[in-house]
Amino acid sequence: MSLSKSHFPSFNMADFSDSMKKLGSTTSTFFNRAKQYTEEQLGKSEATVLDARFESLVEKADRTKCRTEQLLRQTETLLQPNIGVRAEEYVYDKLEKKKPERKTNLETLGCYMSETGQEFGPGTSYGGALIKCGETEKKLGQAEKEFMRKTNSHFLQPLRSFLEGDMKTIQSERKTLFAKRLDLDSCKSKVRKAQSPEKMQQMHSAAVKNKNSNSLFLINELDQAEQELRVAQAEFDRQYEVTKLLLDGINTAHANHHRALLSFVEAQAQYYAQCHNYMQELHRQLGTPPGDILPPTPAASAPSAAEVAAGPDPAGFTRPAQTKKAKVLYDYDAADDSELSLLSDEILTVYTLPGMDNDWMMGERGRQRGRVPVTYLELLD
Repeated sequence: MSLSKSHFPSFNMADFSDSMKKLGSTTSTFFNRAKQYTEEQLGKSEATVLDARFESLVEKADRTKCRTEQLLRQTETLLQPNIGVRAEEYVYDKLEKKKPERKTNLETLGCYMSETGQEFGPGTSYGGALIKCGETEKKLGQAEKEFMRKTNSHFLQPLRSFLEGDMKTIQSERKTLFAKRLDLDSCKSKVRKAQSPEKMQQMHSAAVKNKNSNSLFLINELDQAEQELRVAQAEFDRQYEVTKLLLDGINTAHANHHRALLSFVEAQAQYYAQCHNYMQELHRQLGTPPGDILPPTPAASAPSAAEVAAGPDPAGFTRPAQTKKAKVLYDYDAADDSELSLLSDEILTVYTLPGMDNDWMMGERGRQRGRVPVTYLELLD
């Protein structure tokens, strides 16, 4: 079978020549930068010094990157302490696949409580209490999931977007600026060498001896070095302004992160408020444990005011026949053993004793008894 020319790729000498020139230029630029950087490190060459404000912006950008990465990691650890699960979720995010639905620890505990309550019997006191606790734990788990979702979308996502977008762009432009700065300083070194006393003396000698070829060569060498310097200076100045503009945007990033932080605080506050409400409702539903009643006490005379103030259960005391139910309006922490700590919305048995201050009443919760402030109570009919 004969092969025609069409079976072979065409070879263009001009394209090959251009490719080799580009390769040579790239290689030359790389070695010039490496040489300039090495001489700077050895103290044999000077480096262009950037202004103080630019250096301050660079430092601020570095601190912002470092601290943002730390905030991101620690918040992720708060939401998911299990490092293995975090790694798995990271893989799902990178593959853009839907994450498997997982129960939180609270939801899992709630399921076990509910199952145990069903086994012991919903009609029993303990079984019914377990079921109520299990349902509340499930609600707490759902509230935790919602908190995690809001934190991820309103707080973590803006931080990730900044690190993967704006900060990567800043880092890339800074690298480009560093390369342009090396090119500029390399050109400055060439100009200094072309203008050195030795080169000027050679140019003068060549002119005196009428060696036109040598003189023109030295003049062209100086002109080329100066031309390269002007080009390098223009490219450096342009890249400097681009990089500086991006660094100035760090303040805008801080403002955006501030708003994201407020969203995180709001989500956390809502989460804890929900948890508090769920637990208060559970506490109200459970009430007093079965059999938790006051033991009978022998009849005796009512205590004096001094005895009441001395402790919550004076010896030989009989509770008055006239008692009332009262709803607690606010939480209250007991100041001493003579007082009773209160939780808002709970129901207490209250009554007064002879000689007590009008601002106080005696309150009972199961076997607990103590003085309670009247202003914290709403008496029920």
